[in-house]
Parts: sequence; structure tokens; C-alpha cells
Amino acid sequence: MGAYILRRVLLFVPTLLGIMAVTFAIIQFTPGGPVERVIAQLTGTDVSATARVGGTSGGDFGGGAGAQPGGGGDAGTSSKYRGAQGLDPEFIKQLEKQFGFDKPAYERFYLMIKNYIRFDFGTSYFRDVSVIDLIIEKMPVSISLGLWMTLISYGISIPLGIRKAISDGSNFDVWTSSVIVIGYAIPGFLFAVLLIVLFAGGTFFDLFPLRGLTSDNWSELPLWDKITDYFWHLTLPMIAMSLSAFATTTFLTKNSFLDEIKKQYVMTARAKGLSEREVLYGHVFRNAMLIIIAGFPGAFITSFFAGSMLIETIFSLDGLGLLSFESIINRDSPVVFATLYIFSLMGLVVNLISDLTYTWIDPRIDFEKREV
Repeated sequence: MGAYILRRVLLFVPTLLGIMAVTFAIIQFTPGGPVERVIAQLTGTDVSATARVGGTSGGDFGGGAGAQPGGGGDAGTSSKYRGAQGLDPEFIKQLEKQFGFDKPAYERFYLMIKNYIRFDFGTSYFRDVSVIDLIIEKMPVSISLGLWMTLISYGISIPLGIRKAISDGSNFDVWTSSVIVIGYAIPGFLFAVLLIVLFAGGTFFDLFPLRGLTSDNWSELPLWDKITDYFWHLTLPMIAMSLSAFATTTFLTKNSFLDEIKKQYVMTARAKGLSEREVLYGHVFRNAMLIIIAGFPGAFITSFFAGSMLIETIFSLDGLGLLSFESIINRDSPVVFATLYIFSLMGLVVNLISDLTYTWIDPRIDFEKREV
């Protein structure tokens, strides 16, 4: 097993390099960038208010001879940046230096990877805060959404899937399948809007809060009230996110149990006089749940990093999904690349953990005898 783990870990390096290289190349050919963003702000053509001109990783834009936006006349008409006509070329060069664009692309990529190996992700272009601090600040919201959605999904889907397998073809199986499929087909963000209209003061009831993960006075509340307030704020986002999360796990559980129930060892256990409950939970459960339990880490990571951006926006939850979206819109490259690097690394680690979970649940599985 040690050799298998080592091979998998060594594969992390080319995988991460490939992901970062492809993304870096795409960004280079994408119109716009932090320099164009600042130019648009200075010339009054920027339509977004989320970024700020001041506070970049390179310091202030002003200061120094020849660094003022004006004073260049038509000297900047040949600038490669759209909208830079009339700006001092020296000012444009200063912007390029502050954002690191005075170096060729291959050198910028090399420096980025060199820093990322040390988990040095630099500073956000427009927020004047280190990227790692920014990610840590947003992480509690995403952890809350991902963790509780996964636990709720598994807590309902597994018992429901077992019940559907036992009563395969019954009325219960048919109508629950219909409900699950309909729920899976409804977009989470659309259902979130419906929940707001019904229960968050939209048109009918005003039972749940609409903003944030906790109330403004959360730090002043006693422990039990803090817990209550926390789940009070989570209720509507969790319902909206979990609506479509039951389908995959429920049907996977049902099909896994149906496959195991038809095998010879189950017939042998029944022939020995064991009750259906003993057969189901003493023999079938462990084998049927192998693929489901082993997939738990991956399911958590998926719910952690994917599909929450719209929910975070609708319910004003400042998490990683919203951070990634805003960073892409604002061309905040350090945040975009750092989140991609961290998410990719965590995804690789979780995939390895999922494989190891298989061997922990079923010792008969031996990855040492297989090629990676």
C-alpha cells in the first residue's frame, strides 16, 4: 500500500502543473486584466464597483515622477491596453510592474509555481489582503454549507435507498422515485427564490433571516442561542442546496443493495435461518455500502466547492463560491489561481483518501496489485 500511495502522491505534481499551466495560458488569451481594470476605473468606463483602484500588492498607483495618469498627451495612443489613450506611458509601465506584467509570461508562471510550492499565494490585487487570509476568512461559510448538506443528504438518502431496495417495485418505491426525480430537476437557485418569497418576508411569511450566517449580535448571545441562531440562518440555504442532492445517493444505495441481495451468499444466509434484518444489516449492508461510504470524502468536497455560488449570492453568504466568482469577474488573478491550486490539490488528496477508504472497508481490495 505504501508504494501505491507514493505513486499517487508523485502524480500530484504533473497533474497540478498541467491544471495550472492550462488555466494560466487561457488567462493570457482572455481579454481584459487588472491593468485594463485600473485604466477603466481611471477613465470612468468601469461599470463594476467591486474593485478598488488603491491597495494593490505593489503599493499605491500614484507617486513618483511620471507616474500620474495625465500629462502624457497623446503619448499613450499606441498603448496595447484598450482605453489607455491619453495616459502617460510611464504610468502604464508602473501599473505593469506593480501587477507583475513587466515580465514575460513564462517567467511569471515559474515564479507563481515556485511561490505556490511554499503555499505563498501573494496578495489580492484589489482587496489589499493576502490571498490565504482571504480564503480563510470565507471558508467557514463554505464549510458550513458543504458539511451540513453532505450530512443531511447521506442521513436521508441511505435509509431511503435501503427502504426502496427492500420494497422494490412497490407504490412506495414508485412515488418516492417520482418525488426525488422532480426535486433533482428543479434548479437550486430557483427553489431558493421560492423559499425567500414564501418564508423570508418576500410575500407571505417572515420566519427566516435573509442575510448572513449569523445575526449581528451573535457574539453577545449565550451558547444555546448561538447554536439556534446559526441553524436558523442555515435552514433556507440548506433546503435549497439539498433539494437535488438526494437523487444520486438514494438511487446508488438502492441499486447497490439490489445487486447484493441477488447474490449467492444472501441466499445461503437465508437458508441458515437468519432473519431478513440479520441478512440485510449483517451481510448485505457492508458490501452494498462500500461504494457509498468510500465516496463520502469526494461528495463532501464536491458540495464544499461546487454549486454554492448562486446560493451564497441569493442568501448573502460570503463564502468561497462567491469569492471565486467575484475574483474572475474582477480579474483578480492571485485569488483565481490560488483557489484553483488549493481546490485542485484538495481534490487530488480526497480522491486518494477515497481509494484508501475502499481498502479500509473491504480488506480484500489491494491496490498494490494494480497499476495506477
